[in-house]
Amino acid sequence: MPRFSANLGFLFTEHPEIDRIAAAAEAGFKAVEMHWPYQVPAAEMRSALSRSQVTMLGLNTPVGNAAAGDFGLAALPCRESEFEQAIDQAVSYGHTIGATAVHCMAGLVTADAASAAESTFVANLKLAADKAALADMTVLIEPINHRDKPGYFLHTIEQAASILDQVGRRNVKIMFDCYHTQIMQGDLMRRLRDHLDLIGHVQIAAVPSRAEPDEGEIDYREICRFLDTLGYSGWIGAEYKPRGRTEDGLGWLSAWTQDQSSSARGAAA
Repeated sequence: MPRFSANLGFLFTEHPEIDRIAAAAEAGFKAVEMHWPYQVPAAEMRSALSRSQVTMLGLNTPVGNAAAGDFGLAALPCRESEFEQAIDQAVSYGHTIGATAVHCMAGLVTADAASAAESTFVANLKLAADKAALADMTVLIEPINHRDKPGYFLHTIEQAASILDQVGRRNVKIMFDCYHTQIMQGDLMRRLRDHLDLIGHVQIAAVPSRAEPDEGEIDYREICRFLDTLGYSGWIGAEYKPRGRTEDGLGWLSAWTQDQSSSARGAAA
């Protein structure tokens, strides 16, 4: 069974943001990820991670002008300078706290702007990849479903693979969110297998509820076993919206960890 990280944008929100790291560690997570942690000074974040001996996997680029409806900047024509400021902020902050990756959010575009958006996205990702490489960080791009976020430019795995081919940078990878991909496309195992070399991170949540991954239409135990057979060595991010108090909904984690321990004992025998 793969290793699991806690997305602190959704999990442990019962605690102040800086305290979520210790809460995740107490619950058994060895790694965390965050959406937009920038309001916490980087030095404080780094110290909290160090105290809890937890790895920070990644963070998102700032969305832009949220009040105006922005949800990312990387694919928006004529806003390249804003994107460069966003990636500079993300890489600087991420490097200080020891993050290994930055998710470059594409943004919302209309259908008639898709061609220009793709060219802009590719150019901006080349810039982001070069900046991230100097900090030894990976750039992630994530297809997001159109039910939750209508108009999001990047919305299928195959589209993401095509973008990566055009970018041509080895440190740009796909963040394969099973929740978003199941809603948009389904056929998760085939897509995981066919794009394994391009995947830098995997995330999970129940479909359709986006709650704990022990309900809904996806059998995540089978997904995890399949990733093991494929040789996936990365983390799986628990990016779900808990049904209640986070700690009360972690039965899936203990059960799946027991599965892993039982499998290891069986292999040793």
